[in-house]
Amino acid sequence: MQEADRVALTKQQREEAVANSKSLDELNGSIEVPENSGFWKTLKTFTGPGILIAVGYMDPGNWITSIAGGSQFKYKLLSVVLISSLIAMLLQSMAAKLGIVSGKDLAQLTRERTSKRMGILLWIIAELAIMATDIAEIIGSGIALELLFNIPLIMGIIITAADVLLLLVLMKLGFRKIEAIVATLVAVILLVFLYEVVLAKPDTLGILNGYVPTHSIYTNHSMLYLSLGIVGATVMPHDLYLGSSISQTRRVDRNDRKDVARAVKFSTIDSNIQLIIAFVVNSLLLILGAALFFGTNSSLGRFVDLFNALSNKQIVGAIASPLLSMLFAVALLSSGQSSTITGTLSGQIIMEGFIRLKMPLWAQRLLTRLLSVTPVLIFAIYYHGSEAKIENLLTMSQVFLSIALPFAIIPLVLFTSDKKIMGEFANKNWVKYTSWFATIVLILLNIYLILQTVGIL
Repeated sequence: MQEADRVALTKQQREEAVANSKSLDELNGSIEVPENSGFWKTLKTFTGPGILIAVGYMDPGNWITSIAGGSQFKYKLLSVVLISSLIAMLLQSMAAKLGIVSGKDLAQLTRERTSKRMGILLWIIAELAIMATDIAEIIGSGIALELLFNIPLIMGIIITAADVLLLLVLMKLGFRKIEAIVATLVAVILLVFLYEVVLAKPDTLGILNGYVPTHSIYTNHSMLYLSLGIVGATVMPHDLYLGSSISQTRRVDRNDRKDVARAVKFSTIDSNIQLIIAFVVNSLLLILGAALFFGTNSSLGRFVDLFNALSNKQIVGAIASPLLSMLFAVALLSSGQSSTITGTLSGQIIMEGFIRLKMPLWAQRLLTRLLSVTPVLIFAIYYHGSEAKIENLLTMSQVFLSIALPFAIIPLVLFTSDKKIMGEFANKNWVKYTSWFATIVLILLNIYLILQTVGIL
């Protein structure tokens, strides 16, 4: 055999080895599930992946939209938050089921069922979506560092590049530790906004009525546009890839139908519980905007505006205090850092699944983060650290996530409805039709949002 043939064979063998490797190989099946344990003990074992998923639904990219919705239209858009959360629960339960039943993540299955060129195209779109998500995390974390510690925004953005080391350290501690740390950060976010909402004394009856959809959402152009922003920013493409992978961190015997059914059941419960928490956080953000800022005629489109408003008695009244502002900044930093962890894992899943390339996690994450930091840093330098100008990138990043969304949702619905892949766990008819309806609506809403944003409509 010629030397070139041996090299080619070795390369082919390497590619096949990567193609046949497990998703997040170092974490896959790393958590043992006790046999014949009760409901609560089993649920405790399966609890964790859902909280990493939920982080994507309460990242800094969602904050401005939710608070703006409350400040402009009081509680009316709570119904949009509710509907978006229900769609998220449906899609994420399908993603978890796909990973558990097939033993592969969404990226791996998409790559297997497409040509090499299409696989590369889809990989590029998915990587750009990760970078767009990173932009929101970078901006949120950088501004939080400026607000908390008076660190110049440009320096804060550079510091965020160093958080690529965070997950590398956490990986050494085990996946359960990662879940616990993210859960702690989410708890901080939840408690901060719950405390601020309690102080704001919102109208309880108004809140309950807000969860009932109203026709004005469709007839009021501004309300419809903001509703589309809430929906478009809720379901993140990278979360679907992530969910299909980390659902496999629990050890499951795929030759045992009962074991697979149990894993699907408890993973779905975990996902739904954590997404309910994300729903509560997003509701609190909108309620806070309504209780404190509705009717004040204040311009609240930026993180810094919100920070300043919370300590301004002319805007929020007697409850205004520097403490509320600081708590807001702490929650913002917690949101950015928890999203960083999930972004790192998603990046690894997408790279290995689509292009079948294994590279050191630190190198993969450093490359992705540097590509994300660069445009933010360029904007920051060009606009001399102006928070308002830099935050315009948030809108651009959310628009791209809207563009990337169908490339993740459509394969997910197709695969989970395919009996050749899922067997008896394929989507039931009502799930299949509901998911297709939600998918089509999401795509149409996102297209409308994009056209609105670029000024065509």
